[in-house]
Amino acid sequence: METIAFQNGEVTLNTVVAGSKNGPAVVLLHGFPEFWYSWHKQIDPLGAAGFRVVVPDQRGYNRSSKPSGVRSYALTELVSDVIAIADQLGQERIFLAGHDWGAAVAWSVALLHPNRVARLAILNVPHPSVMRRYLMQDRRQLRKSWYMLFFQIPYLPEAFLSASNFRRGTASLVGSSRPGTFSAGDVAQYRAAWLQPGALTGMINWYRAAFRHRAKFPDRTVRVPTRILWGMRDAFLTAEMARDSLRYCTDAELIQFPDATHWLQHEEPVRVSQILVDFFSV
Repeated sequence: METIAFQNGEVTLNTVVAGSKNGPAVVLLHGFPEFWYSWHKQIDPLGAAGFRVVVPDQRGYNRSSKPSGVRSYALTELVSDVIAIADQLGQERIFLAGHDWGAAVAWSVALLHPNRVARLAILNVPHPSVMRRYLMQDRRQLRKSWYMLFFQIPYLPEAFLSASNFRRGTASLVGSSRPGTFSAGDVAQYRAAWLQPGALTGMINWYRAAFRHRAKFPDRTVRVPTRILWGMRDAFLTAEMARDSLRYCTDAELIQFPDATHWLQHEEPVRVSQILVDFFSV
């Protein structure tokens, strides 16, 4: 593995790259509150299969740029980072996978730039239209998403998550995952990322921007081959949204993991890696 900096205007994206330099590019997008390390168990299997594996810290996270202002974290800006990476790789089309917020970005790349995505893999986040509908109409999902509203408050969420050496930030990982999923070493990696100057505000600004700068999709149908992987014991997102998302895709399959939580690629690393290798090997 090596670390490469990609540029999107003034934004620098710290990125871990591995695998074949001449292989097709697989871009893996992490979610909240993680960073590139979210995918560390998938990098070697994908690299061994001949892919060029590209795993950025998305803007606001870890060692990537943390531009000021909530608008800098609008979904269209996050999508532009992925396109900038593809351009600098010299890849007309990429294989794209995302988890959590990374999945929201991945959905949006496929909707706004379908000609740039060869295949799309989604882990535990629904299609944007499904997410919006459930947030507006489903009381169970609204209760699960209380933290999204809390994150709209200035300053307080940062103080809340960082208090007592990030006790609550750690609890968001450890408390909602299967026992033993995150080791002490894993937690130390995340704390180090959260301690980067400006990181917590940058991370939370994704949620603030989602409420203030909603993306508009001219076509809400995903027209690239898609696989949705879903841990059925997700504490944050109702499982019904996974199947509802299939209706917005022309070619999609749902693969359910009955005993997995929201942190799917951590809990089922071997199976997730193999699914990605098989799906992207076309």
